[in-house]
Amino acid sequence: MQYDVKTPTEYMAALDDDWRREKVEQIRAIIQEKGPDLTEGINYKMLSYGDDESNVFHLNAQKSYVSFYVGDTKKIDPTGELLEGINCGKGCLRFKKSVDIGNTRLDEFVERTIQLWQAGEDVYC
Repeated sequence: MQYDVKTPTEYMAALDDDWRREKVEQIRAIIQEKGPDLTEGINYKMLSYGDDESNVFHLNAQKSYVSFYVGDTKKIDPTGELLEGINCGKGCLRFKKSVDIGNTRLDEFVERTIQLWQAGEDVYC
């Protein structure tokens, strides 16, 4: 789904008050904890996280899941151990209602992604 908003505050206000909002808030909290220097903004009509030059993450509530765009998961987690139990596409993670984010290693994955990105490594698809 696309949200015609200009700020993260407007984005959060546009979300329905359901499980998708909860997942977005959980992932957003992990990003803010692991990347306090990242700037939160709106890019491609979704939440984005990065600096003045580029973004490392995008986050968006879809109709039946929450998409977390993270770049090439194989470059970040070659063994897949950090993403076990998470539905992974080439460049995104999909969180359905049944996924308990607290029982995943998403926080470690986010931290590793930020470290690689800040070191200038290519984490993109």
